[in-house]
Amino acid sequence: MDFLEKLLDGVAVEWKTLGGVILPTSNIKWRDAKRTYRYIDLASVSIETKFITETLEITSSSAPSRAQKLVEKDDVIFATTRPAQQRYCLINDEYAGEVASTGYCVLRAKKNEVLPKWILHWIASTDFKAYVEENQSGSAYPAISDAKVKEFKIPIPCPENPKKSLEIQAEIVRMLDTFTELTAELTAELTARKKQYSYYRDQLLSFKEGNVEWKALSEVGKFIRGKRFTKADYVEDGISVIHYGEIYTRYGVFTTQAYSQVRSDMAGSLRYAEPGDVVIAGVGETVEDVGKAVAWLGSEKVAIHDDSYAFRHSMNPKFISYVMQTAAFIDEKAKHVSRGKVNRILIDGVAKVRIPVPYPDDTKKSLAEQARIVSILDKFDALTHSISEGLPREIELRQKQYEYYRGLLLNFPRPEEVAA
Repeated sequence: MDFLEKLLDGVAVEWKTLGGVILPTSNIKWRDAKRTYRYIDLASVSIETKFITETLEITSSSAPSRAQKLVEKDDVIFATTRPAQQRYCLINDEYAGEVASTGYCVLRAKKNEVLPKWILHWIASTDFKAYVEENQSGSAYPAISDAKVKEFKIPIPCPENPKKSLEIQAEIVRMLDTFTELTAELTAELTARKKQYSYYRDQLLSFKEGNVEWKALSEVGKFIRGKRFTKADYVEDGISVIHYGEIYTRYGVFTTQAYSQVRSDMAGSLRYAEPGDVVIAGVGETVEDVGKAVAWLGSEKVAIHDDSYAFRHSMNPKFISYVMQTAAFIDEKAKHVSRGKVNRILIDGVAKVRIPVPYPDDTKKSLAEQARIVSILDKFDALTHSISEGLPREIELRQKQYEYYRGLLLNFPRPEEVAA
């Protein structure tokens, strides 16, 4: 706080809407398009790193029917669909001149008034998150309009002196960037480790040698669809439930506890996964999301949403969940996904996807081999995903440190506080 007071040194602060400090943007005119463009869809921006990790290639003939937004260097894009996931990033040289999904709000700074990264750090702020929660609509697929995003107010220090204002913004941005850059370096290292783990997992579960039979999921077990519940049904103390959206945003390969609960009086209207079942998301934003699996290892049954399925079987549940994370399974699963605004799994098709069953004629030996493989993969999974040790823990600490200092450095007096 002392640093901020010295930096401001009594200068005035004016709170302006994002709409008041940005320039207009445009959509691409596909009839005039002469080249292939990279398409930044909702899955392109990493929730963890805030960088674009992958894009699709589209031309005028393959473009989505809805108009897409042209982006330029230093634009800030924020995903208005499922905004709680906080997908946002700063467009760099690599993606300048490409196109972004209509699911993004594009914020192009008036650089003589505000730094692009000043907007970026405010988009990351807890104030903005709270604002989004208050102004989003829709329960199944929540969203916030571009217009509402642009009504969010940010402080502009020393507005009567643009040069000094940008200097103050730049100094605060420099300090905040120190934390985000360190986090980005650690996250890049973790991403490399995860790729190594994924490669080893896929090799281990490819079963190119040995006594193994590849069986369709329908031969191994059966799928049980859940029953509907909504956000309005959530309570702090009630029946444990797994929502399909949590499977690919909050859960890993397995879990022993559910994150959410609904009203106890709904018990008779729900459908449940039993301990040992593998719970599968029935819908998702990406092909990887839809069909994402989590093994339920809790001591009691757990209710599941109607856009998810419990796979009941007699194999090792973690073994099946690991198999369902492999690139080979995802490739096969992708053939049975109905694509649209929301990707939806076609369960009759997925039931035909084959998975490996080691020693199929000897149940005891098969389960022992499954357990052996699970034990190996658990060690890798703990190394890359656990928040209590290694890089993930360090990233979590750095992120908390960034959030702490961001809260201090962006703690500008608001008009009502000055009046008081």
